Amino acid sequence: MNLKGATFSVFAIVIVLSMILPVPPSLLDVLIAINLSLALVIFLNSINIKESLDFSVFPSLLLFTTLLRLALNISTTRQILTGQGENVRIVYTFGNFVIGSNIVVGVIIFFIIIIVQFIVITKGAERVSEVAARFTLDAMPGKQMAVDADLNAGIITEEEARERRKKIQKEADFYGAMDGASKFVKGDAIAAILITFINALGGLIIGVAMRGEDVTEAIQKYLLLSVGDGIAAQIPALLISTATGIVVTKAADESKLSESLIKQLFEFHPKVLYTVGGILAVLALIPTMPKISLFFISGSMIAMGFKMSSSLKKIESIEDRQIEQKEVEELRKPENVVNLLYVDPIEVEFGYGIIPLADKDQGGDLLERVVMIRRQLALELGIIVPTIRLRDNMALKPYEYRINIKGVEVARAELMSDSLLAINPGFVIEQIEGIPTKEPAFGLDALWISSSLKEKAEMAGYTVVDLPSVIATHLTEIIRRYAHELLTRQDVQKLIDNVKEVNPVVVDELIPKLMTVGEVQKVLANLLKERISIRDMVTILETLADWAPTTKDTDILTEYVRQAMARYITKKYVSGDVLEAITLSPEVEEKIMNSIQKTEQGSFLNLPPDYIQKLINNLSNILEKLVSVSAQPIVICSPIVRLYFRRLIENIFPDVVVLSYNEILSGVQIKTVGMVEV
Repeated sequence: MNLKGATFSVFAIVIVLSMILPVPPSLLDVLIAINLSLALVIFLNSINIKESLDFSVFPSLLLFTTLLRLALNISTTRQILTGQGENVRIVYTFGNFVIGSNIVVGVIIFFIIIIVQFIVITKGAERVSEVAARFTLDAMPGKQMAVDADLNAGIITEEEARERRKKIQKEADFYGAMDGASKFVKGDAIAAILITFINALGGLIIGVAMRGEDVTEAIQKYLLLSVGDGIAAQIPALLISTATGIVVTKAADESKLSESLIKQLFEFHPKVLYTVGGILAVLALIPTMPKISLFFISGSMIAMGFKMSSSLKKIESIEDRQIEQKEVEELRKPENVVNLLYVDPIEVEFGYGIIPLADKDQGGDLLERVVMIRRQLALELGIIVPTIRLRDNMALKPYEYRINIKGVEVARAELMSDSLLAINPGFVIEQIEGIPTKEPAFGLDALWISSSLKEKAEMAGYTVVDLPSVIATHLTEIIRRYAHELLTRQDVQKLIDNVKEVNPVVVDELIPKLMTVGEVQKVLANLLKERISIRDMVTILETLADWAPTTKDTDILTEYVRQAMARYITKKYVSGDVLEAITLSPEVEEKIMNSIQKTEQGSFLNLPPDYIQKLINNLSNILEKLVSVSAQPIVICSPIVRLYFRRLIENIFPDVVVLSYNEILSGVQIKTVGMVEV
């Protein structure tokens, strides 16, 4: 424990002991002076803080100061009732100052101070604390969602998001604590009234009955000391109650309270000062009114208004010049051109009719769905999905949206307002009324239906989704399709760093000795292009470390990685123990192997165009038969041929899965459902 902590602990123990043990009058004077000083420090700090959290220790301080005042009340009560109250000079001086020569007036003034303290200040501060705590706690989920939305939109960084969440939590804790701590102030005010009454009545009984003092003398003596004790306790209590009200009513303003009051009360509207000055001048003309005072204040208000008006004009002129100069400087800065060159990796633009779907205040949950998309794809593909920008575009139709990848449009669709999308999965038992359309993500047959037909459509076998789900599903599919383009070297470096934390050996062996980050990126992009998850980075890097010494061809390395991930690929595409697949005839495989040309820039397939056309036509016929029975098109071939055959057909049949025999576990039976021949 440091010196400050030890001093505070000793002081707290002294306060508690003073309730039990007698305290000398001289020490009691010191403690009362400390109590008053501490109250002034708290009051002035509450005025000068910029926001409530700057004084986060305030709830605990309320308990401490309340305990201090109660301890002092008990100690002064002991002195008053034992007849030594006049030795406590601060108490005697306060009582003598308030009561003076007229005891009745003094007592009335004291009770007025008590009423102001208890009914006005304390009651108001307690109510404000209660309401502030309630609204802060109610607003907490919305604030946290706003932070998530800003983070998802790229407005703030992860670090800033953490800081904002921490501040939201601190605000909730602070106002919750203030709600409870304000009860200390109320209890202290009630206790002060009772202690003052006990001091006066008890002192009067002890003085007259036990000490034989004169009744008038006893009333004068004990009322004076009781009132002095009450005032000595109530002045600090009044200051701290006021400080409580100031802290809990502090608005979200970056300036101090004193600066805000002067600026907002006088500097913004000089016409108000002119009006007040005019009204006071009219009042001064009424007979019996204090003309000199009113004319003086009226003139001061008008002069202040004139001064503020002149200052505002100068400030506006300076601000205009600064704005013009800043605009010129901004145009000259090369950074402005650089900012314009930045392209968002993923961007969703939508017409004004879709705005409510993304607006939380209107019940939209599209922002939440976008956050879930990023989490879902991180688990599914193992990639870090970049920030997805959502923005409105008045050039689009009201219910139209489009998805851009790196600034280029890759998908566009139009929704129907106040409708649901009923998708036909292929086994609908009953047709329903609706407007025919195509589901935007997969091109399935669908209908736009009213919400009243939802139950009927589901019973008929349709899959019914709402508008946000349509956009979210489409966006998810687009990201899957273009994941290989979205993966950057920086993302790959983050994935590698993540592996290095638990498997540093494989990373140190592979990078940069055998491969660069860019070469690893090419391998990962090849996997993502065929929708193979890269979440198992340890297996991928281990395989690359095994084969990188023998070849630098990233396409060949990708094939080795795929073979190492045979268990994952088998589980992804094989249901049960049988794989139904299209095979290549031995002649076709031999023709492809003989046509592989290798150069320094890589390898490619050199086949005659007419042969390629016959190959594509034959495959197309087989695929049409499979699609008619809703079977997933999978082609299986030898490991050497797989890469080149996939490249041959990927632009024409992008959804056809091409596997090699080495990517299927040995226990799986391959059933041929078609053979590609030429």
